[in-house]
Amino acid sequence: MVVIDDINLPFGTIRIRAKGSDGGHNGLKNINELLDTTSYNRLRFGIGSNFTKKSQSDYVLSKWSENESSELSKLIPIVNEVICMFVLSGVDLTMSQYNS
Repeated sequence: MVVIDDINLPFGTIRIRAKGSDGGHNGLKNINELLDTTSYNRLRFGIGSNFTKKSQSDYVLSKWSENESSELSKLIPIVNEVICMFVLSGVDLTMSQYNS
């Protein structure tokens, strides 16, 4: 399972997929090229898109806000549960449990 940040999802949103396009995500583009496939499991973690035009890189690489940091302490255990469930039960059951 590849775990990535995703500006196309609201902050804290979790999406699990068994395959799919890179959706413009440079990290996924690179993985697709290296693996020569788009068929691999991924957990997308929403970081939101609260940035001005042409400042995406600065936004993605910046520190979390105080509010985001506070929320992260609640979200990290959930992401850990998702990953454990994926390992123990597979992608289909994990997607049905955590994708909303």
